[in-house]
Amino acid sequence: MGQITFVEHDDTKHVVEFEAGSSLMQVAVDNAIPGIDGDCGGECACGTCHVILSHEWFSKLGAPADNEEQMLSMTPERASSSRLGCQVIVTDEMDGVTVHLPEFQM
Repeated sequence: MGQITFVEHDDTKHVVEFEAGSSLMQVAVDNAIPGIDGDCGGECACGTCHVILSHEWFSKLGAPADNEEQMLSMTPERASSSRLGCQVIVTDEMDGVTVHLPEFQM
């Protein structure tokens, strides 16, 4: 078990616990993080779980797959280290990671 900090666009922080093996989206939804809806249930089909990682973590996790890239291409607040939370599986090594949320989701 570890902790992740979700930071809203207005700098409001939410520190939550996670179990390895869940997606960032599921961790956020399970903890009622504002701004993460996960409307498609993790199928990479809606873009309502857009998160912005640090460049360090983006590099460690790798680039988005083609289907994720297509969803992100429609995201108005996309950053160079954007990912869809449903496509990022948390690991024990992610303990302490900070994830930023855009102001608006798809």
